[in-house]
Amino acid sequence: MTPSSESFSKQKMLELQREEAVEEAETQADLPDDVEQLKEPQGKESVGNSTATVKLVLVPEGHVMTVAFAIGLRIQELKQHLASELRVPAEVLQISLDGRAVEEQQSLMELGVRPHGSTRMEMSSADPDAHPLRPLRPPEHDNMPDVITVRVPTDEGVFQEVVVEIERPRQQKTFLGGYRHRLTGAEYHHAAVQTLPKKRPDRGVVVFSRDTQTAEMKSEAQQCPVDASTQMTGIGCYVSCMNDKLVAPGNYITADEYHDRRLRAAIRLQAFARRWLAQQEVDRLRRDRDRRMAWLELQERRRREEKEEQLRDRRQRWMNPQRREDFNLLYHALEKWRREEEERINSSLRGAERKAALCKLLEQETQLIATIGRHRIAVQNNNYDKTVRNFLDKSAAPHRWRAADGRLIEKDSEHTIRARELRDLYNNVNLSADSRERRLHEHKCQLTQDIMDLADREVDLMTRGVKAASLEGLRKRISTLFLQYIKTPAFNPEVAKLLKVPQNPSQLKGDMFLCRSCHRYLHSVDFNPSASGRLSGQCRDCTRLDNIARTRDDFSCYKNILRRLRADETQLNEDAKIPFLLQVEDVKYLVEVVWASRSALNASSDLYNLVFVRWERRKDWSPWNCILLSKEETSAHLEVEDVLKAYEATFVRRIEQKHMLARRHFSQISVMAEYLDSQPTAALGNQLVSKPIAMATGKDATDTTPDSAH
Repeated sequence: MTPSSESFSKQKMLELQREEAVEEAETQADLPDDVEQLKEPQGKESVGNSTATVKLVLVPEGHVMTVAFAIGLRIQELKQHLASELRVPAEVLQISLDGRAVEEQQSLMELGVRPHGSTRMEMSSADPDAHPLRPLRPPEHDNMPDVITVRVPTDEGVFQEVVVEIERPRQQKTFLGGYRHRLTGAEYHHAAVQTLPKKRPDRGVVVFSRDTQTAEMKSEAQQCPVDASTQMTGIGCYVSCMNDKLVAPGNYITADEYHDRRLRAAIRLQAFARRWLAQQEVDRLRRDRDRRMAWLELQERRRREEKEEQLRDRRQRWMNPQRREDFNLLYHALEKWRREEEERINSSLRGAERKAALCKLLEQETQLIATIGRHRIAVQNNNYDKTVRNFLDKSAAPHRWRAADGRLIEKDSEHTIRARELRDLYNNVNLSADSRERRLHEHKCQLTQDIMDLADREVDLMTRGVKAASLEGLRKRISTLFLQYIKTPAFNPEVAKLLKVPQNPSQLKGDMFLCRSCHRYLHSVDFNPSASGRLSGQCRDCTRLDNIARTRDDFSCYKNILRRLRADETQLNEDAKIPFLLQVEDVKYLVEVVWASRSALNASSDLYNLVFVRWERRKDWSPWNCILLSKEETSAHLEVEDVLKAYEATFVRRIEQKHMLARRHFSQISVMAEYLDSQPTAALGNQLVSKPIAMATGKDATDTTPDSAH
């Protein structure tokens, strides 16, 4: 070690000794009374203020900590110092000496530690899992001991040993000047060796900005260089003042005013930012409201247009009926008019005047029925050719199926080719040509003979110059007979699959039923089907005639309800089956008997505005899980998660009673009974009846529903 380095170390030791004396004086002022009693005068220092080296072994890791501690202080204060160093609570520290625990009130002097001496103790944690004892830095990073003993000369030839504790700052030391040893390369600093960095004074205001977190080092010269000079106006020298600026001092701003201005500016910025965020939120809510209102208006317009389209279609069907349902609508309107007139006559007239008015009403009704009948005959004549051509096109159509690659494959058989030839021949027969030379030669039977005789008669009359109007009836007979020829499977095998009644008598066994009205045995296709699987007692013709003569019901509105129900359920569940098992008569029973032809919420009676929806939307639709509502109420009901919480208990019980009526009616149907829930079916018990429930369909009809159903 060089002399310069040795003198530096001696000077540093003197500084450390003075700082240690000051710290010991401060510590002495904070000593408790029991330590004060241990003080004994010994020159300038007392025995209690003498320091000793305490080596603590951390159990079980085995790390060693060296601490310089006054021998007059207690073990409790040593624990507090070590707890702050190890960052653990002081309560969990346990110190032992020579295998026995030491008390917190004992001092190092009482444990036998001498001034400037050393001792070895063990320290462990009472809770090693939560508070393990670990040194703040690894032992391999310690190149110097924590405590050193320095001999300091006091007088001439007299030396005193002083224990010096070395503090290791956690931050990187800044280089503020020094020198490097030429031989060893060691660097010696002039400052920032043991001196802690100066703390920035607390201004009392929490500031989070880049200016307060970034320190900028600037070097500014305060002394002008030697070659710098200042020139001013004098005798013989003029300096222009055109570019001079007059600088006036402003108002002095204190720190409080500065921070207050910054605080007001921050509050103002926050106010503008929150105002902008509030405007964005209000704009978003306004857009959502506009979209919601537009959607509601679109739904309302769609419902209004749909209702107008239904009314327009109904009015068109009144004015120009073309189908069977259209004529049922006319008969329904006629019956409604007759009832209103009959009620008016019964309420206003008496005696002979009443009988005369009723007779006149009967004549008017008869005339209207005759008018509707004539129009119906005319429509049937107009639709006859279209029906026949559709029939012939279906019989002559080739067999079609779709291949695995998606292509549509068509195949013609000998029967389809034969049907196509007969269709073309029928079209030629119906042409009003001047010559009739086409004849049938393939099949010899009474039907073909009659057709040829009529064709020969037509040719003979055309040869004599008979007008075409006079031949219209004959040509009609030829066309009818030829159509009968085409419908014969013996001549046209392809038409057998389009005939309602099979031509093979063996196929008619078990498929023929007696009509109770006309007392005819007819095929099953001539009867109206029902969800129960049993055919009604009347055939289609008798049912149609009875409807025209007495009931005059219009089923178009119920068909619309059933069509809407099937479309909605198909969107919700593609495997829905119950809506497709129901017939129009079943929907009519549900609407009229169970739900009394009124909406469950607002009691609306417009059948063209009523629809069936699910009562509990998570379950499939069924007659015992449905509710009849208007189109305006369906969207709000379908958003209900729990109907028991959304509706009142009285309303829920009323709906459940209607479901019980529907379940009781449809439980008699075999195909519907399998979809009943096990619990409601068991709850019915003996209330299930075996006889069908007939629905009232007129004044003379009786209600056969059991009393328990009401």
